Amino acid sequence: MAQDKSRIEWIGASCRLLAATAADLARTRPFDALTIGTAIHLEPKTAALLTTLQAGGAQIVATGNLNSTQDETIHYLRERGVTVVGGNTTASADHDANIAAILARQPDLLLDNGGDLFAMVAAAPYPKLRGGTEETTSGRTRLAPLRDTLNLPILVINDSPIKQFAENKHAVGQSIFESYLRFTNRSTNGKRVTVFGYGACGKGVAANFRNAFATTTVVDANPVTTLEAHFDGFATPSRAEAIRSADVIVTVTGAAGIITAADLPLLKDGAILMNGGHFPVEIAVDGLIADRAVVDVDSYDDGVETLHLVDGRQVHILGHGHMANLAGPRPLGNSVESMDLGFTLQARCLEWVAQSRVDASHCVVPVPPEIDAMVAAAYLGRPSARA
Repeated sequence: MAQDKSRIEWIGASCRLLAATAADLARTRPFDALTIGTAIHLEPKTAALLTTLQAGGAQIVATGNLNSTQDETIHYLRERGVTVVGGNTTASADHDANIAAILARQPDLLLDNGGDLFAMVAAAPYPKLRGGTEETTSGRTRLAPLRDTLNLPILVINDSPIKQFAENKHAVGQSIFESYLRFTNRSTNGKRVTVFGYGACGKGVAANFRNAFATTTVVDANPVTTLEAHFDGFATPSRAEAIRSADVIVTVTGAAGIITAADLPLLKDGAILMNGGHFPVEIAVDGLIADRAVVDVDSYDDGVETLHLVDGRQVHILGHGHMANLAGPRPLGNSVESMDLGFTLQARCLEWVAQSRVDASHCVVPVPPEIDAMVAAAYLGRPSARA
């Protein structure tokens, strides 16, 4: 007889590496008597990760990131014994309070996503913390200057080559492109798209829009990276020229203030702005809205805002500048396969920290190559020595 099941259960059944990892951790129990604290996008794929860590004996205390927490996932996790602090929020003060509440429980390990947890630990350390992981480029950039203060093993998942090509290049590129379609229901054929940032994520975004018959331009602050984009066949005009010509602008840099109110005179009538970076700072949305050139703002139900300018031009912003693939209508995030890989890296890295197989000399460093090799072999269905 047919049974109704949730999307979370579909995602969980699709994460075959995490399922195998959960079975292994259930045998070895590396997290017995340990608490893992996390601040991460609370959506179906992270539910699969957190229940995998539970299988290894961990107690989990979790909160979300800004504007990406899904109520269904909170309910699912709480039903399974995960302590979830707070709900979906776009307010930084509320998010900071949730981070503080996680750290007040003094978890033994931290699974960070953007550096919020470890940045607060740097200001107020506690002795039982063994270390943990950081998921993102944004978090690594934030935590690297704090190495001497933190002095803990912190493995950066985003610096794994697997994460770089599987999630950042292929999955982020695909999901940001899909999110443009989901938000706008508009075509890309013949559109002029400018991508800011040509790291792994930018490469994927630019390729996906080009593959969808858009004329795609790349802007990057690094001349060597710009040269790479040129050799990859993308136009690489000046910043101002790239903005003037764009029907769609996508930011994937990890830096703040990429598009600001100072750019309003350059923007084409009808231009669409969207962000693929972790933090909602790459497009200075509040500054754009507050500029005196903006005379009115329309907000649509599905997360689209239209700025009406005094000269009659319109500029559209998707998801209020939050990470577009986890904002707006039916936010799905990156593909299951990419996150299955990335989250298996997470679980194995936390296992190493719990077992003291890394030390303070591994503070804000890439995933150990042995873990990369084990996870890659497992995905391909090939035998590999256990890391």
